Amino acid sequence: MDVGVGLPSTIPGIRARLILDWAQAAEQAGFSTLATLDRLVYGNLDAIPALAAAAAVTSRIGLTTAIMIGPFRGNGALLAKQLATVDRLSDGRLTVGIAVGARPDDFEATASPYEKRGKAFDAQLAEMRAVWAGEPRGYAGAIGPAPVQPGGPPLLIGGGSPAAFRRMTEYGAGWILGAGGPDAFAAAADTARSAWREAGREGQPRLVAIGYVSLGDDAEEHARRYLGDYYSFAGPYAERIIGNALTTEQAVADAVTGFTAAGCDELILFPANPDPHQINLTAAATGLT
Repeated sequence: MDVGVGLPSTIPGIRARLILDWAQAAEQAGFSTLATLDRLVYGNLDAIPALAAAAAVTSRIGLTTAIMIGPFRGNGALLAKQLATVDRLSDGRLTVGIAVGARPDDFEATASPYEKRGKAFDAQLAEMRAVWAGEPRGYAGAIGPAPVQPGGPPLLIGGGSPAAFRRMTEYGAGWILGAGGPDAFAAAADTARSAWREAGREGQPRLVAIGYVSLGDDAEEHARRYLGDYYSFAGPYAERIIGNALTTEQAVADAVTGFTAAGCDELILFPANPDPHQINLTAAATGLT
């Protein structure tokens, strides 16, 4: 199983240089990918520019949106161009984890109908694929730049509904779990594999999970402060997220073992503490160093 690490771009108030330093340190430590979370109404850095910045100071490590919310970002043509730009800047290192979203405030802020987000998402995914295939859209022809990866960056569809797994088989290269431990992953991964086979797709879907990590001094305090704020909209569910945070080396090692046994292809660990030392602590706990 590959192990990736999130950028601290969703933690409010971080210094700008931290994104660049973090990206370089993560690549040196041997993580498989750098990832971004996505949210609009919050004090975070936006996912796409953050990955573009990381692409500029790295050369090998993957880049993943985990998970980008699609429908409030407008039509698929513009989003396809933005993502193809990151794919081009990174020389083909981008993977797009993307989902329909569940926070009404993000949709209200962009005047996007929350109740119609599923239909909008389907249209967006279809348009992104068409743009990346080079279909003409005007006098000048296709919308560029052409992505480095043929057909565009691979899409990992998030969500646990039947519609999410249907989108995975129609547009995706795999599926991504937004939150939950190895048991929750295993159950949903079985559904993803079954949907893949029933749709007649060849091979196997790529299956990815995310988690939260905070290690070292005051690990639990950092996890509670950040995750409690980030998930404050979720009510009692926020306590579940906080409780599942990996705050000891043993907890990280157990998560790696559990997700590996569940058939996870990649586990991405997002920091709850923006201290750069978290890179080395997490790498050591996962067995990378």
